[in-house]
Amino acid sequence: MALPLPLLVATQNPDKAREIAEIFATVAHEPLESRGIEGMAFLLDTPAHIDAAVAALAVPAVAPDVEETGATLEENARIKAAAVAEAFGVPAVADDTGLEIDELHGAPGVYSARYAGESATYADNVAKVLRELEGVYPADRTARFATVAMACRPGGGEIVARGEVEGLIAPAPRGESGFGYDPVFVPVEGDGRTFAEMRPEEKHAVSHRGRAFRALAVVLSEED
Repeated sequence: MALPLPLLVATQNPDKAREIAEIFATVAHEPLESRGIEGMAFLLDTPAHIDAAVAALAVPAVAPDVEETGATLEENARIKAAAVAEAFGVPAVADDTGLEIDELHGAPGVYSARYAGESATYADNVAKVLRELEGVYPADRTARFATVAMACRPGGGEIVARGEVEGLIAPAPRGESGFGYDPVFVPVEGDGRTFAEMRPEEKHAVSHRGRAFRALAVVLSEED
């Protein structure tokens, strides 16, 4: 299944860019690399073509405005993908992901990446969630991850896909893999391990981001 490469990934987060490359590779059935572009985005292509794709890319003098001001995951994903596609003149993909915890009435939701503050680290966000869930019974620590993945072309046109996974919030972080809230999220469809205790391919098989970007990749391949 051929993807329309190269693609820009509208993120400055290398962990997210790496995961998206890994997920797309499972659909394309070939290895893909992500290469950082001037701290603005990542370029995605095959190892054999990525050097040429980076060299051919016209980098804008001014970074695109990708401030996440949307009220929903879809709005934020659109802001990022559309801005980067227009700035570089190359199709771009983006996502916005939220952790929705039932006991916290859906929080942190759209604010997941900055739940403990604008400069919060992964550990800061996890620590805040665990503090707010202190004393909550294990069975009541239900939550879900949701990802909206978006592809935008320069001049207009978009594709949207959504992925979700149900789970529980663990009482303490476990595992060294993944990023974000992965050390405390235990997917219902798993075997009791957190996402951070899984190998990447295991996580992608059931994760919110895996589901969203596999669906997006299928449509992109059909349109190319």
